[in-house]
Amino acid sequence: MLVAKQIPVPIHRAERVLAYMMVAVIVISIASFLAIIIGTATGMGGADFATGLWPAVFVAPFFGLPFAIVLLVTLVIVSAKRRSREAAEAQARSPQKRQRPSQGR
Repeated sequence: MLVAKQIPVPIHRAERVLAYMMVAVIVISIASFLAIIIGTATGMGGADFATGLWPAVFVAPFFGLPFAIVLLVTLVIVSAKRRSREAAEAQARSPQKRQRPSQGR
């Protein structure tokens, strides 16, 4: 039975930063959303949400979640480009395989 070698895939700094930024934005957006729900459940009205830190809390999910989606798409693109580049480099380093002659039909 053949066992495939598992080569660890290194995560580069840009990918790590994008991933952590995405998670942080999602957590902040969900926490803001929950704060609004809890504030409304405790009897806060529209005028109460207009003062203090509440306007920023109220706006965070509207901008945070779409921004997290943009970060996710960026992370996928950066990761795909890196993997494609690494695959091309690995193929260039590997010995050339003999091509089988095509069989005419």
